Amino acid sequence: MKTLRLIIALLLVGLALGANAQVTKRSGSETRSKDKKAGNTAITDRQQSFYEVKEPSDADLQWMKVIYRTIDLTKGKNPALYYPEMPNADGQNLFFIIMRLLANNQISAYEYLDGREMFTDEFKINVAEQFDRFHVYYTEAKGSTAKNPIYEFEDADVPSNEVLSYLIIEKWEFDTRSNQMKARVEALCPVLHRMDEWGGEAVKYPMFWVLLNDIRPYMAQQYIFTDDDNNLARYSLDDFFKLNMYTGDIYKTKNLRNLSLQQLYPEEEAYKHAQDSIEQRLRSFNQDLWVPPLEVLQARAEAEEKARAEAEGEVTEGEEGAEEVAADGDSKAEDEKVTRTTKRGSKSSSSKKTDKAKAKEKKTKIKERKPKSSTPVNTGIRSVRNRKR
Repeated sequence: MKTLRLIIALLLVGLALGANAQVTKRSGSETRSKDKKAGNTAITDRQQSFYEVKEPSDADLQWMKVIYRTIDLTKGKNPALYYPEMPNADGQNLFFIIMRLLANNQISAYEYLDGREMFTDEFKINVAEQFDRFHVYYTEAKGSTAKNPIYEFEDADVPSNEVLSYLIIEKWEFDTRSNQMKARVEALCPVLHRMDEWGGEAVKYPMFWVLLNDIRPYMAQQYIFTDDDNNLARYSLDDFFKLNMYTGDIYKTKNLRNLSLQQLYPEEEAYKHAQDSIEQRLRSFNQDLWVPPLEVLQARAEAEEKARAEAEGEVTEGEEGAEEVAADGDSKAEDEKVTRTTKRGSKSSSSKKTDKAKAKEKKTKIKERKPKSSTPVNTGIRSVRNRKR
């Protein structure tokens, strides 16, 4: 009897534990579904470390160049960062992802200092002050505290349609372990293009800097399509930056005086030339590290020689022979054309020219037969004048 009671008690305890586990499982799934719907999927430390692109140590680097670019969201494949303007079934754009993460206090943002950015705790921004500055209406969320402030906002109150460009900090690093030059995006800054009260050209307002490593796990969950002909979303926002699929113009390189290219080269032509020179140097860095094969060197030498000859107006032997053959063919064709168009019973111009030459030659021969002599000819007849003497 005691054994039966013990078995019944154990069964009741097991049923109670199973019910509690089922309730916990349901509540957890409901929480995850709510977070996913709001775009606030929690990221564990393991996921963060998986997506994080580690910065190489100074011992592995031999050369580095810090480049500042501006990404226009209306050019190339960059519109993939802008659309959809409002969250829908396809997901949300990059600016909405950043704003939600800031509102939930999941990432940190840093002040825009125009080339002297410092990503330390001292330069972290106050999210509420930034929302007030750019007229983003918000309210404090449930569970918000002074140490962990959380905010809520409506999608319509986010100025996503005014973020028409991004600034990025791009690091070009030569790694001695792989012997390659690699480009890595360190941070990005959304830029508001906002019209003033009197209209005219929109004024650009850089908002804040966000480290790309902080938002990579969240960008990896948002897939985009970069081609209007293929509506299959094959790449994530994280792939978009990892694979350098964006197109952007260089507006600054890190320098001691902290001057932009526009300040260093005020003239438009010189400014464009500086941009092209920096871009070409970065792209050809890997190629200049290695000695090319002999065939490539010979092809380059022939191309340079041909370009020099064309610049100086010279003609190579092969081209000269081809020109002579073409000239002979043109002259023969012209003679045949003249012969065909000559009237019946008349001679061609070439035959007339030959007859004139023969007549002239004949006259010359006749003159040669009767040359004028300077000495008198002795005929054997004495003149009358001598006989009288």
